[in-house]
Amino acid sequence: MAAAPHIDTKEMIARLVAFDTTSWRSNLELIDWVEDYLAAHGARCRRTFDDDGRKANLFATIGPERAGGIVLSGHTDVVPVEGQHWQSEPFALTERDGRLYGRGTCDMKGFLAIALALAPEMAGAPLQRPIHLALSYDEEVGCFGVGRLIADVTANLPRPAAVIVGEPSEMRPVNAHKGVRVYRTVVRGRAAHSSQPQLGANAIIAAARIVEFIRQRAQRHRLEGPHDARFVPPYTSFQVGRIEGGTATNIVAEHCSLLWEFRPLPGDDGDAIEAGVLGFIDDEVLPELRQTAPEAAVTTERIAGVVPLAPENAGVAEALIRQLTGANEAGAVSFATEGGLFQAAGLSTIICGPGSIDQAHQPDEFIALSQVAACEAFVRRVIDWASGRPVRAS
Repeated sequence: MAAAPHIDTKEMIARLVAFDTTSWRSNLELIDWVEDYLAAHGARCRRTFDDDGRKANLFATIGPERAGGIVLSGHTDVVPVEGQHWQSEPFALTERDGRLYGRGTCDMKGFLAIALALAPEMAGAPLQRPIHLALSYDEEVGCFGVGRLIADVTANLPRPAAVIVGEPSEMRPVNAHKGVRVYRTVVRGRAAHSSQPQLGANAIIAAARIVEFIRQRAQRHRLEGPHDARFVPPYTSFQVGRIEGGTATNIVAEHCSLLWEFRPLPGDDGDAIEAGVLGFIDDEVLPELRQTAPEAAVTTERIAGVVPLAPENAGVAEALIRQLTGANEAGAVSFATEGGLFQAAGLSTIICGPGSIDQAHQPDEFIALSQVAACEAFVRRVIDWASGRPVRAS
């Protein structure tokens, strides 16, 4: 029987980066390889799939089958490289000047690789509590995959005590992040010759009214709050990212669509914000369109949504991360993660991972070797904690 493979961290990062798991592609090749590797070290693995079976989450457990363990969680998908100028091949790891370059090195295959490289140490330790590794799909396009993993874990497995999501935070604990809600609004009016605009219903102008309303809401939140100084910006923000419609300058536009979002602070009422925009559309925009075009319609679809992560009162995850890192406080970030979804399922959750978000999604994405070393030391302290050994934060 062949010995279980031992792969050092740098080589593990290289192997994960070499899998092109851009979100529109399947991640099954990576999941297959990781599951074989972990199973060789005695991990108990289970998968949950998307509707087409083209993508999978992987949840692996090392140690005793009992509640109270710790989850090290990260997503396997990465953002595209098309249109970016890279100095080196994005899907081949390149080392220079104390940094490891490649798509996903920072966001967030670096964290996953460190956990995987140390799996043999986990398997060889006298674990009293389990260590779980959670690998998800489709985080970058709306955190669509991890919900199925969470549902499976909470319904069928002993409940973990804490979840650490290894998003890049420079190994500083983060106990709060904003949420995000993304919408597609489609306006259907009536076409007419531009010399007779009174016979039509201009979908572009109607969409422009919606954009202006969103701008006003953004201004109101910026000036009136609620505010939380831990975030940059310190208020719920709004964005219109795309608008398209019409066919020619001499035709009253029959169709127009726009993509827009808002990123609520923890505690801000996302449902009320959504209802405010939809109410404006129903009460102001649509009646005006239907004055000349009774068939006019405006539809809005929420195409992505991630709940915020909020500080927990006496949270197990934050207490543990303080013990493991020696940090005296936890920070907040404006980007969204899967952490809020774990927390919403009743699992105590914290963010802590290597690298800086400033490098995420960029050409020449990198993770510093110093951050890799810091995360390796951190995961070894996780192993000590799960083994009941004394933990000394650096």
